[in-house]
Amino acid sequence: MMTYLEFEKPLAEIEGKAEELRAMARKSEGMDVEKEAAALDKKAADLLRDLYKNLDPWRKCLVARHPDRPHCKDYIEALFTEYTPLAGDRNFADDHAVMGGLARFNDTPVVVIGHEKGHDTKTRIEHNFGMARPEGYRKAIRLMELADRFGLPVITLIDTPGAYPGKGAEERGQSEAIARSTMKCLEIKVPLISVVIGEGGSGGAVAFATGDRVAMLEHSIYSVISPEGCASILWKDAEKMREAAESLRLTAQDLLKLGVIDRIVTEPLGGAQRDPGAAIAAVGSEIALLLDDLRGKSADLVSARRRKYLAMGAKGLAA
Repeated sequence: MMTYLEFEKPLAEIEGKAEELRAMARKSEGMDVEKEAAALDKKAADLLRDLYKNLDPWRKCLVARHPDRPHCKDYIEALFTEYTPLAGDRNFADDHAVMGGLARFNDTPVVVIGHEKGHDTKTRIEHNFGMARPEGYRKAIRLMELADRFGLPVITLIDTPGAYPGKGAEERGQSEAIARSTMKCLEIKVPLISVVIGEGGSGGAVAFATGDRVAMLEHSIYSVISPEGCASILWKDAEKMREAAESLRLTAQDLLKLGVIDRIVTEPLGGAQRDPGAAIAAVGSEIALLLDDLRGKSADLVSARRRKYLAMGAKGLAA
């Protein structure tokens, strides 16, 4: 059953009426409602196009967080073969908010790492809503070191509101683990491709997304802080999240202009949640293009990667 966002309520009414008509026709033989239902379908399609033509940043946040968007597990199952999950940080525990392992992408051996949010109450709790603890970042470091040792490209899928801010996580060195994961992204001598598939929140996202090439789905977001957190700090009022979303420049379109990301992956009309298969296929095509682009450049990857991120800092200081 489709989950509608707040701004999609008019669309829900029209699509609901079309479905009601068809349900009545199924119960009553000889009842012909297809003409009326088709007219409603067209009206719904036009409204959907209008709604998604120019989404403001806050609505982009809502779409990026949509519970029906495909998650890391869905991408891995659809795009990768021979996936062998690797667990644990060899220090404290296995963090289920981060999944990763060895796999093949288009028959190329790779290491894939990503945040997993879960798809229902049970799995969301199990995966801690995609909010990694230190052991999750240390697991990612271990997998990146493995990839580097065996010359395997790394593909990361980012979808997290941010790193878990709990007391235990801070006691076990959350900030140090995030910093080391970010540093490891800069150190490995193999291609690193990052794709923001939903939320790219704070250092928890940067720790996986400091790649040679960074792509974002059209309606995903990537920011140093959530709009609600930003509003709470700047205005002492979380309800000002719309103003914060505007100011943070967190959309894929803004970040491409700023040079923070390299590519935008087009989503199906109405967002990835309306056609997960098409969204996953689009991401797969983008990863294939980026892998081809980086193939044969391993000799200069580390220095080029460092120059890329140092240039961003220099541009920010100049501004």
